[in-house]
Amino acid sequence: MSTLILALAAGAVIGLALGALGGGGSVLAVPALIYLLGFTPAAATTASLIIVTATSATALYTHATSGNVRWKTGALFAAAGIPPALAAATLATRVPEPVLTAAFAATAGLAAWRMFAAPAPDPDPAPGQQPRPVRPARAAGAGAGLGSITGFLGVGGGFLAVPALVSVLGLRMRAAVGTSLLVITVNSLAALAARTGTHTPLHWAVIAPFTGAAVLGAWDGKRLAAKISGPALQRTFAAVLLAVAALMLTDALH
Repeated sequence: MSTLILALAAGAVIGLALGALGGGGSVLAVPALIYLLGFTPAAATTASLIIVTATSATALYTHATSGNVRWKTGALFAAAGIPPALAAATLATRVPEPVLTAAFAATAGLAAWRMFAAPAPDPDPAPGQQPRPVRPARAAGAGAGLGSITGFLGVGGGFLAVPALVSVLGLRMRAAVGTSLLVITVNSLAALAARTGTHTPLHWAVIAPFTGAAVLGAWDGKRLAAKISGPALQRTFAAVLLAVAALMLTDALH
Protein backbone atom coordinates (compact mmCIF):
# COMPACT_ATOMS: atom_id res chain seq x y z
CA MET A 1 0.00 0.00 0.00
CA SER A 2 1.42 3.40 -0.93
CA THR A 3 2.49 5.90 1.70
CA LEU A 4 -0.10 8.43 0.53
CA ILE A 5 -2.99 5.97 0.94
CA LEU A 6 -1.71 4.95 4.37
CA ALA A 7 -1.44 8.60 5.43
CA LEU A 8 -4.98 9.36 4.22
CA ALA A 9 -6.43 6.25 5.88
CA ALA A 10 -4.65 6.81 9.19
CA GLY A 11 -5.59 10.49 9.23
CA ALA A 12 -9.24 9.71 8.53
CA VAL A 13 -9.44 7.12 11.33
CA ILE A 14 -7.77 9.43 13.85
CA GLY A 15 -9.98 12.32 12.76
CA LEU A 16 -13.07 10.14 13.24
CA ALA A 17 -11.89 9.20 16.73
CA LEU A 18 -11.14 12.81 17.61
CA GLY A 19 -14.48 14.03 16.33
CA ALA A 20 -16.45 11.26 17.98
CA LEU A 21 -14.66 11.14 21.32
CA GLY A 22 -13.09 14.57 21.77
CA GLY A 23 -10.26 14.18 24.28
CA GLY A 24 -7.94 11.26 23.55
CA GLY A 25 -8.69 10.84 19.87
CA SER A 26 -5.44 12.34 18.61
CA VAL A 27 -3.28 10.15 20.86
CA LEU A 28 -3.16 7.51 18.09
CA ALA A 29 -1.37 9.89 15.71
CA VAL A 30 2.13 9.16 17.07
CA PRO A 31 1.93 5.32 16.88
CA ALA A 32 0.36 5.57 13.41
CA LEU A 33 3.23 7.75 12.21
CA ILE A 34 5.84 5.41 13.73
CA TYR A 35 4.47 1.96 12.84
CA LEU A 36 2.56 2.65 9.63
CA LEU A 37 4.54 5.48 8.05
CA GLY A 38 8.09 4.83 9.25
CA PHE A 39 8.71 7.99 11.28
CA THR A 40 11.23 8.02 14.12
CA PRO A 41 9.72 8.77 17.57
CA ALA A 42 11.17 12.31 17.55
CA ALA A 43 9.88 13.04 14.03
CA ALA A 44 6.49 11.48 14.88
CA THR A 45 5.96 13.69 17.95
CA THR A 46 6.82 16.81 15.93
CA ALA A 47 4.50 15.81 13.07
CA SER A 48 1.79 14.96 15.58
CA LEU A 49 1.96 18.50 16.96
CA ILE A 50 1.16 19.84 13.48
CA ILE A 51 -1.77 17.43 13.15
CA VAL A 52 -3.06 18.18 16.67
CA THR A 53 -2.80 21.94 16.11
CA ALA A 54 -4.75 21.81 12.84
CA THR A 55 -7.50 19.50 14.09
CA SER A 56 -7.86 21.25 17.44
CA ALA A 57 -8.03 24.70 15.82
CA THR A 58 -10.73 23.45 13.45
CA ALA A 59 -12.76 21.95 16.28
CA LEU A 60 -12.18 25.09 18.36
CA TYR A 61 -13.86 27.17 15.66
CA THR A 62 -16.96 24.98 15.67
CA HIS A 63 -17.22 25.10 19.47
CA ALA A 64 -16.62 28.85 19.53
CA THR A 65 -19.49 29.48 17.12
CA SER A 66 -21.72 27.54 19.55
CA GLY A 67 -20.57 29.66 22.50
CA ASN A 68 -18.84 26.78 24.29
CA VAL A 69 -15.40 28.38 24.75
CA ARG A 70 -14.49 30.33 27.89
CA TRP A 71 -11.75 32.46 26.36
CA LYS A 72 -10.37 34.15 29.49
CA THR A 73 -10.32 30.97 31.54
CA GLY A 74 -8.74 28.99 28.71
CA ALA A 75 -6.12 31.66 28.04
CA LEU A 76 -5.03 31.70 31.69
CA PHE A 77 -4.94 27.90 31.85
CA ALA A 78 -2.96 27.72 28.61
CA ALA A 79 -0.52 30.44 29.74
CA ALA A 80 0.55 28.20 32.63
CA GLY A 81 1.36 25.46 30.14
CA ILE A 82 3.42 27.47 27.64
CA PRO A 83 6.80 27.47 29.50
CA PRO A 84 6.62 23.71 30.29
CA ALA A 85 5.55 22.98 26.71
CA LEU A 86 8.56 24.89 25.37
CA ALA A 87 10.97 23.15 27.76
CA ALA A 88 9.50 19.68 27.21
CA ALA A 89 9.54 20.06 23.42
CA THR A 90 13.25 20.91 23.53
CA LEU A 91 13.94 17.98 25.87
CA ALA A 92 12.08 15.53 23.62
CA THR A 93 14.61 16.02 20.82
CA ARG A 94 17.46 15.00 23.16
CA VAL A 95 16.19 11.89 24.92
CA PRO A 96 16.85 8.36 23.57
CA GLU A 97 14.12 7.02 21.29
CA PRO A 98 13.26 4.02 23.54
CA VAL A 99 12.64 6.41 26.44
CA LEU A 100 10.36 8.57 24.30
CA THR A 101 8.47 5.48 23.08
CA ALA A 102 8.06 4.12 26.61
CA ALA A 103 6.85 7.50 27.90
CA PHE A 104 4.28 7.66 25.14
CA ALA A 105 3.15 4.08 25.85
CA ALA A 106 2.61 5.01 29.51
CA THR A 107 0.57 8.07 28.53
CA ALA A 108 -1.52 6.07 26.06
CA GLY A 109 -2.16 3.50 28.77
CA LEU A 110 -3.27 6.27 31.14
CA ALA A 111 -5.62 7.64 28.49
CA ALA A 112 -7.12 4.17 27.96
CA TRP A 113 -7.58 3.65 31.71
CA ARG A 114 -9.33 7.01 32.08
CA MET A 115 -11.68 6.11 29.23
CA PHE A 116 -12.52 2.74 30.77
CA ALA A 117 -13.04 4.26 34.22
CA ALA A 118 -14.74 7.51 33.20
CA PRO A 119 -18.10 7.94 34.94
CA ALA A 120 -21.09 9.55 33.30
CA PRO A 121 -20.68 13.31 33.13
CA ASP A 122 -22.24 15.30 35.94
CA PRO A 123 -25.50 17.01 35.05
CA ASP A 124 -25.44 20.76 34.65
CA PRO A 125 -25.81 22.61 37.94
CA ALA A 126 -29.27 23.79 38.89
CA PRO A 127 -30.05 27.46 38.27
CA GLY A 128 -28.62 29.62 41.02
CA GLN A 129 -26.19 26.95 42.20
CA GLN A 130 -22.81 28.40 43.05
CA PRO A 131 -19.86 27.17 40.93
CA ARG A 132 -17.01 25.44 42.67
CA PRO A 133 -14.28 27.84 43.82
CA VAL A 134 -11.20 28.04 41.62
CA ARG A 135 -7.88 27.29 43.31
CA PRO A 136 -5.18 29.23 41.41
CA ALA A 137 -2.30 26.96 42.50
CA ARG A 138 -4.10 23.82 41.37
CA ALA A 139 -5.16 25.48 38.12
CA ALA A 140 -1.56 26.55 37.38
CA GLY A 141 -0.26 23.08 38.23
CA ALA A 142 -2.79 21.38 35.99
CA GLY A 143 -2.02 23.78 33.13
CA ALA A 144 1.72 23.23 33.52
CA GLY A 145 1.32 19.45 33.58
CA LEU A 146 -0.76 19.45 30.42
CA GLY A 147 1.75 21.72 28.66
CA SER A 148 4.58 19.33 29.57
CA ILE A 149 2.75 16.33 28.10
CA THR A 150 1.88 18.20 24.91
CA GLY A 151 5.43 19.46 24.42
CA PHE A 152 7.19 16.19 25.20
CA LEU A 153 4.93 13.65 23.50
CA GLY A 154 3.15 15.67 20.81
CA VAL A 155 -0.35 14.78 22.02
CA GLY A 156 -3.16 17.20 22.74
CA GLY A 157 -3.90 15.76 26.15
CA GLY A 158 -7.64 16.40 25.98
CA PHE A 159 -8.22 13.28 28.11
CA LEU A 160 -6.47 15.19 30.92
CA ALA A 161 -7.52 18.75 30.05
CA VAL A 162 -11.28 18.20 30.16
CA PRO A 163 -11.36 16.60 33.65
CA ALA A 164 -8.99 19.31 34.93
CA LEU A 165 -11.18 22.11 33.59
CA VAL A 166 -14.24 20.50 35.19
CA SER A 167 -12.74 19.60 38.57
CA VAL A 168 -10.22 22.41 39.05
CA LEU A 169 -11.91 25.35 37.32
CA GLY A 170 -15.51 24.27 37.79
CA LEU A 171 -16.56 24.49 34.14
CA ARG A 172 -19.58 22.60 32.86
CA MET A 173 -18.76 19.63 30.64
CA ARG A 174 -19.69 21.26 27.32
CA ALA A 175 -17.69 24.40 28.12
CA ALA A 176 -14.77 22.30 29.35
CA VAL A 177 -14.58 20.41 26.04
CA GLY A 178 -14.64 23.63 24.00
CA THR A 179 -12.18 25.43 26.27
CA SER A 180 -9.79 22.44 26.28
CA LEU A 181 -9.42 22.86 22.52
CA LEU A 182 -8.16 26.41 23.06
CA VAL A 183 -5.64 25.15 25.62
CA ILE A 184 -4.48 22.32 23.36
CA THR A 185 -4.10 24.63 20.34
CA VAL A 186 -2.01 27.15 22.31
CA ASN A 187 0.20 24.48 23.90
CA SER A 188 0.74 22.72 20.57
CA LEU A 189 1.76 25.96 18.88
CA ALA A 190 4.22 26.70 21.71
CA ALA A 191 5.75 23.23 21.43
CA LEU A 192 6.03 23.58 17.66
CA ALA A 193 7.81 26.91 18.09
CA ALA A 194 10.35 25.25 20.39
CA ARG A 195 11.08 22.57 17.77
CA THR A 196 11.49 25.01 14.89
CA GLY A 197 15.25 25.24 15.32
CA THR A 198 15.83 21.51 15.61
CA HIS A 199 17.00 19.24 12.80
CA THR A 200 14.04 16.87 13.01
CA PRO A 201 12.93 16.15 9.42
CA LEU A 202 9.37 17.02 8.43
CA HIS A 203 7.99 14.84 5.65
CA TRP A 204 5.30 17.15 4.30
CA ALA A 205 4.29 14.68 1.59
CA VAL A 206 2.97 12.51 4.44
CA ILE A 207 2.04 15.14 7.04
CA ALA A 208 -0.13 17.27 4.73
CA PRO A 209 -2.52 14.51 3.54
CA PHE A 210 -2.57 12.99 7.04
CA THR A 211 -3.60 16.35 8.52
CA GLY A 212 -6.19 17.05 5.82
CA ALA A 213 -7.80 13.64 6.27
CA ALA A 214 -7.83 14.08 10.06
CA VAL A 215 -9.56 17.47 9.81
CA LEU A 216 -12.21 16.10 7.45
CA GLY A 217 -12.61 12.94 9.52
CA ALA A 218 -13.25 15.00 12.65
CA TRP A 219 -16.37 16.47 11.05
CA ASP A 220 -17.68 12.99 10.23
CA GLY A 221 -16.80 11.84 13.74
CA LYS A 222 -19.40 14.16 15.19
CA ARG A 223 -22.08 12.46 13.09
CA LEU A 224 -20.75 9.03 14.09
CA ALA A 225 -21.04 9.96 17.77
CA ALA A 226 -24.71 10.81 17.26
CA LYS A 227 -25.45 7.32 15.88
CA ILE A 228 -23.47 5.12 18.29
CA SER A 229 -23.70 4.88 22.05
CA GLY A 230 -21.09 7.17 23.59
CA PRO A 231 -19.93 4.75 26.34
CA ALA A 232 -19.69 1.85 23.84
CA LEU A 233 -17.65 3.97 21.42
CA GLN A 234 -15.38 5.12 24.24
CA ARG A 235 -14.76 1.59 25.55
CA THR A 236 -13.96 0.31 22.04
CA PHE A 237 -11.46 3.09 21.46
CA ALA A 238 -9.94 2.52 24.92
CA ALA A 239 -9.38 -1.16 24.11
CA VAL A 240 -7.60 -0.24 20.85
CA LEU A 241 -5.52 2.36 22.67
CA LEU A 242 -4.54 -0.11 25.39
CA ALA A 243 -3.36 -2.59 22.75
CA VAL A 244 -1.30 0.14 21.05
CA ALA A 245 0.23 1.10 24.41
CA ALA A 246 1.24 -2.52 25.05
CA LEU A 247 2.79 -2.80 21.56
CA MET A 248 4.80 0.39 22.04
CA LEU A 249 6.00 -0.60 25.50
CA THR A 250 7.13 -4.00 24.20
CA ASP A 251 8.95 -2.26 21.35
CA ALA A 252 10.67 0.16 23.74
CA LEU A 253 11.91 -2.65 26.00
CA HIS A 254 13.48 -4.67 23.15
